[in-house]
Amino acid sequence: MKILIGVFHPKQVYLFKNTIDNLVEKGHEIKIIAVDKEITGYLLRQLNIPFTIIGKNQPKFYKKLFELPRLEYLTYKVSKEFKPDIFVGRASPYLAQVSALLNKPFILVEDTEMARALHRITVPLAQSVVTPECYKDDFGEKHIRFNGYFELCYLHPNQFKPDASILDEIGLSKEDRFIILRFIAWGANHDMGLYGIKPEKRKKYILQLEQYGRVFISSESELSPEFKKYELKISGNKFHSLLNYAQLYLGEGGTTAAEAAILGTPSIHIEANSKGRATGESSGNFLELRDKYGLLYFYPDEEQALEKAREILENKNSKAEWGYRREKLLRDKIDVTAWMTDFIERYPESFYEYRRGNNV
Repeated sequence: MKILIGVFHPKQVYLFKNTIDNLVEKGHEIKIIAVDKEITGYLLRQLNIPFTIIGKNQPKFYKKLFELPRLEYLTYKVSKEFKPDIFVGRASPYLAQVSALLNKPFILVEDTEMARALHRITVPLAQSVVTPECYKDDFGEKHIRFNGYFELCYLHPNQFKPDASILDEIGLSKEDRFIILRFIAWGANHDMGLYGIKPEKRKKYILQLEQYGRVFISSESELSPEFKKYELKISGNKFHSLLNYAQLYLGEGGTTAAEAAILGTPSIHIEANSKGRATGESSGNFLELRDKYGLLYFYPDEEQALEKAREILENKNSKAEWGYRREKLLRDKIDVTAWMTDFIERYPESFYEYRRGNNV
């Protein structure tokens, strides 16, 4: 079978990489189209995954709109040459429209409830929508749920072993305490109308957190000179290993917040909508990670988040406690890579099987 996979964000490289390896081993032919965002191309090269860049991520919404016809054309061009049997990817208008134009099935994988504008365009053209079981929205007869999170595609113990050498690389030992602070660029479609840590509060955050350990800043945009000494400078493919050993993750990045929680690292997400409400309240996986497993907290403002951060850091056993909570999560959840491989390989039989009530 020929499978075309769209990758438009660094997380999606990790999401698909093990499934791709499995499918290639089983004799399937894979073609990846990618939009170059942050370190997406770098990660694909590091993982030795063949790919074709069809465009570069545009930070402004109006530029994304202007870029859309070109991305659709290039997706069509690659697809006509490759002749895929199936399309797989997130809620991408060009994947959805080209798959419909070529009359090929599109498996849409999704875990972001806030991307509803894209869903209105893409879901009607998809044959299947695959989400975690805890996803809050319902896509009707085409909706397939699995018992896990997409982050488990690359952070499940069957797929990921942390590399302790990253600590030596940045001059730390396993006994050293450190905190990862993350700022995002607010350029994604689902970031419109949202906000996180106010720029004028960043210095206060760093000074408060430094009382508990070394602070590293991961930032999508250029840091101001006063924060350069905190900038995290490691290879992108080593970030999850570092996140695994941190005493705390605190920041605006929702993906990284979920990753930290699933790794057993205390995690706090800061993001609010235009009404001042924490966006985590609208996210099924965030609610489950907080309410069922106690691995993640989320707040709409900096002060509440900083108070919780101090509480966690002052508890010397917090890292061990999160480890126990993670073990419970792993007992409950499946190996999502194995599930994804099976679902794609046996499609559409797998779809009909799960619709008959055998969702995992």
